[in-house]
Amino acid sequence: MSEVFERYERQYCEISASLSRKCTTAAALQGEQKKQKVNEIKSGLDDAESLIRKMDLEARSLQPSVRAGLLAKLREYKSDLNNLKSELKRISTVVPKPGAREDLLESGMSDTLAASQDQRSRLLMTTERLGQSTDRIRESRRTMLETEDLGVSILQDLHQQRQSLLHAHSNLHGVDDNVGKSKRILAAMSKRMDKNKWIIGGIIVALIIAILIILYFKFFH
Repeated sequence: MSEVFERYERQYCEISASLSRKCTTAAALQGEQKKQKVNEIKSGLDDAESLIRKMDLEARSLQPSVRAGLLAKLREYKSDLNNLKSELKRISTVVPKPGAREDLLESGMSDTLAASQDQRSRLLMTTERLGQSTDRIRESRRTMLETEDLGVSILQDLHQQRQSLLHAHSNLHGVDDNVGKSKRILAAMSKRMDKNKWIIGGIIVALIIAILIILYFKFFH
């Protein structure tokens, strides 16, 4: 979840709880004191409504998978704000008669406050569950980052192994070149040896013929 949304959400819950207490207090007041308290509630409602608009903008800027849950949550906050507005309207329009404060609190206001408190309790429970989901998301993100680091480490090892293989291949290529050169040198040496054999053989044959000629002239002339 967006940290900005969470901050707005905490501020709204605090304002909502404060407005609920002020509505309860204002219902038992009269005259100037009640008017002052009503003005405080109106100012608080304006702040709460501003926070809801900010939460709405923030939620709509997030990914669809996160946005849907936040918008559903935001609808509950809007319903809670409407209840507070209705409660203020009820307080502002009803003029309590002398000796009727207790009756007012025990009749219509008790139902409204009970509904508001129930709504607020559900909101707080939802906020807690949302916080738990946020913790799970953060844990998943931490696991994902650890997995990503492990993947990067594996890729680095594979890259080093690839470089080693390329280096070994280069060395083998150099060895092949040297072997090829050695083969060519040996082939040239073999050809020269064969040539020398023929030369030596020719010389030997020439010597034998020369010896035979010398012997022939020595014994027959």
